[in-house]
Amino acid sequence: MTALSQEEAFARIRLLRSPNIGPVSYRQLLRRFGDAQAALTALPDLAGRGGGQYRAAPEARVANEVAAVRASGARYLFHDGLDYPSLLAELDSAPPILTCRGDAALAARPCVAIVGARNASAAAVKLARQFSGELAEAGFVIASGLARGIDGAAHRAALAGGTIGVIASGIDIAYPPEHLELQEEVAAKGLLLAEQPPGTEPLARHFPSRNRIIAGLAAGTLVVEAAPKSGSLITARLAGEAGREVMAVPGSPLEPRSQGCNQLIREGAMLVQSAADVIELLSGFDGKPRSTFRENAAEFEPIPDDLGDAPADVTALLTTAPVAVDELIRQSGDSAASVQLALLELELAGRLVRHAAGRVSLVV
Repeated sequence: MTALSQEEAFARIRLLRSPNIGPVSYRQLLRRFGDAQAALTALPDLAGRGGGQYRAAPEARVANEVAAVRASGARYLFHDGLDYPSLLAELDSAPPILTCRGDAALAARPCVAIVGARNASAAAVKLARQFSGELAEAGFVIASGLARGIDGAAHRAALAGGTIGVIASGIDIAYPPEHLELQEEVAAKGLLLAEQPPGTEPLARHFPSRNRIIAGLAAGTLVVEAAPKSGSLITARLAGEAGREVMAVPGSPLEPRSQGCNQLIREGAMLVQSAADVIELLSGFDGKPRSTFRENAAEFEPIPDDLGDAPADVTALLTTAPVAVDELIRQSGDSAASVQLALLELELAGRLVRHAAGRVSLVV
């Protein structure tokens, strides 16, 4: 892409921070109107056609955000920029804008995500350090979430070779607080990424979003130790949905913290016992993982390049239960472009919610 003007960069940030705008609607608006400034002008009319009123994010609030990003020593990465992580950009749900501190070029190198339990066993922490250190020596960048336990161990062991930390807060917030020094080291020696605006404290809903970034950055995700219903398994499932390699270290069936990894292996994740196993799986990764672990969900509906001008009447087909967009297209008898435009109008009006795997529903 050509370099963004300051005006267009500002407009893009303002567009993303405006109500009811997510990764899908953001890209649809840019494709339909050509630039963010034109999209912002069109928002009230689109929302009105969906049955609502609309006011974009105030310019003053966006100006304050830009100033805070600069004050923290960070900068913006835009989804179509040359320095945006290329593997992450392949995801339909990739964040349109990230803030970063550190060396963005690290994201262009072969990358593996290492995640696991916050309350990890001593043996698992030692194993995470070993895996991370050996993979970093082999030329892999290690991505993780800067959490306690496995994440922290993986980052520390890879600081010299290259590591990427993805946080659920703003770029200027350290979480957990005891990882302030580690987070600063990652920013100084590696790459620190955040999707949330500066000043945002980490909330529960932010962590699955952070996990999708971790999974999207890497050719494969390795789970070292995890309980059955943990954030690490969410990361693994997101990696599987993205067509990336999913790997897990087996553990004793008597250890609750190993049950998540054993479950992943049972469902098709690759069993690994050494860094050499990971290197064999990921060297020359061509987008065709050997692991068969996949989330049973519909594929994301492709976004048409041209949304057209005649929205379909799909409201009657929608309920508060999520449904795949391709199912709406089939049942409505309208074109994909017209259905997508109708959904965009409903979303901007605050009447539609987008879910994982290309599903949508009416707001409860």
